[in-house]
Order: sequence, then structure tokens, then C-alpha cells
Amino acid sequence: QVQLVESGGGVVQAGGSLRLSCAASGRTFSSYGVGWFRQVPGKEREFVAAINWSGSRTYYADSVKGRFTISRDSAKNTVYLQMNSLKPEDTAVYYCAADPRPPARIALEYEYWGRGTQVTVSS
Repeated sequence: QVQLVESGGGVVQAGGSLRLSCAASGRTFSSYGVGWFRQVPGKEREFVAAINWSGSRTYYADSVKGRFTISRDSAKNTVYLQMNSLKPEDTAVYYCAADPRPPARIALEYEYWGRGTQVTVSS
């Protein structure tokens, strides 16, 4: 079992930065692929970024490429999402997800989910 807890969300002005954290319990987390997704009311959950178990491979949605960076600290069992140059359209609830398989861009591929953290970007 893996439990995920997101933190770091908040309200920020356009152009600002936030760093989200996804803290995990479970000794096997370091071998899991991890993804970040986001969702706004009335829309499907959207892929944002993903990282493989070693951190050697990262994947990004086109909408965040060059602005967001995903990373992981295996010693702390934590995955981060550094978000820079934030835009109002980045406003959403951000979720982290983990799965023993390699990271994917599809939400259904992930077995474990956190409860999410709200990010609001004001214009």
C-alpha cells in the first residue's frame, strides 16, 4: 500500500511560482512511477508531468513544458512539482499519483492517488 499526501498549493499571482510536494508512505514508493495531474470542475483530469522510479526520465504536457519541473527525492519519499511562470489557466486541483509500472500520461494507469491540493493563479 502507498499513501500519498500533496501539499504546497495556494494562491499566487500570474507569473509567480509554487512548489508542490507529494509525500509518500510505503517502502516500495522509490520503485514507482509518479505522475502529477490536475483537474478543474466539469473537466477530465489532465496529465501534467511524470517521472520514472529513478528520476532519469521525465515527461511533460505541452502546456507546461519549459515552465514546470518534476523531480524526486527518494531519501525523503517525496516527489516535487516546481511550477514557474504560472498562468491563470494553471488554476486547478493538483493530484499526484503513483504506480509500480512505468509512468504514463493516462490517469487510469495509476493505482494510488492523493487527495489533491488547490492551486489558484490570479490575473
